[in-house]
Amino acid sequence: MKIELARHYGMCFGVRDALRKTHDLASREPITVLGQLVHNSVVQEHLETLGVRQGNLETEERPSTEAVVITAHGASDQARKSWRSRGHEVFDTTCPLVKRAHRSLECLVLAGYFPVVIGKRDHVEVRGLIGDFPEAVVVLNADDLGQIPAETERLGVVSQTTQPVDRVEALVAEMHRRFPSAEIRQVDTVCQPTKDRQRAILELCERNGVIVVVGGSNSNNTGQLVETAARLGCRAHRVERPAELKSQWFSKGDRVGVTAGTSTLDETVHAVVERLRIIAKEKESLGIFDALKALG
Repeated sequence: MKIELARHYGMCFGVRDALRKTHDLASREPITVLGQLVHNSVVQEHLETLGVRQGNLETEERPSTEAVVITAHGASDQARKSWRSRGHEVFDTTCPLVKRAHRSLECLVLAGYFPVVIGKRDHVEVRGLIGDFPEAVVVLNADDLGQIPAETERLGVVSQTTQPVDRVEALVAEMHRRFPSAEIRQVDTVCQPTKDRQRAILELCERNGVIVVVGGSNSNNTGQLVETAARLGCRAHRVERPAELKSQWFSKGDRVGVTAGTSTLDETVHAVVERLRIIAKEKESLGIFDALKALG
């Protein structure tokens, strides 16, 4: 059983910076994070040990702390103003690449383009993107394009930063087909860490038949990695921590690739790899035992 770690994996700089800033704030004063800082239960448990409280960005219910934190996924300007108007000190840990997506959408709207966002409508990042532009249409597949007004002459397109590049390209191509007379301007807002991890999973699947993806159950980019591996014919397993690995997923001769979503701590990935090495040794020992038994 061979184990290979992806060329690009795990926590991106935006998430790491958000975690570091929140950690520093929590050491100075009581804080409430408005949502999940990152989509990772291991990180969430760590924050709870620091006394960090969790609130809801979109609720009117006020938390008990004066200081509140916008998560790495971002928020609308309207939401920020609302929290400040209620007397809270707002600390912003939005990833710079998510901020770029916000600025890109705003510029397109100001230039007269009808806003289209490629992504998951219920994802916190997308809700933040369209929060200041309620007219925006969110699309995730070709069927969703029917929501765009047929008479639209100018379409401005951005995407959720963790969307697969091939999905974005396919949807933009379909927009050109369905709206041949419209001017379509797309700003590529899929972030580089996501692109790196998507390319790395393709390389990993070329050499390995089993893929372990480490990341939160509600992490979009982690889910995309699992879907990609499965689509390429690999046996794909998703875990949040080493204890979730099951020995029966693997056989002695397997080649196992390991990668992780952008909200996953390096320490967790390394612990998963170490657990896989233990499983590999167990498989090897069983193989030797079976061989000796066969010899009588």
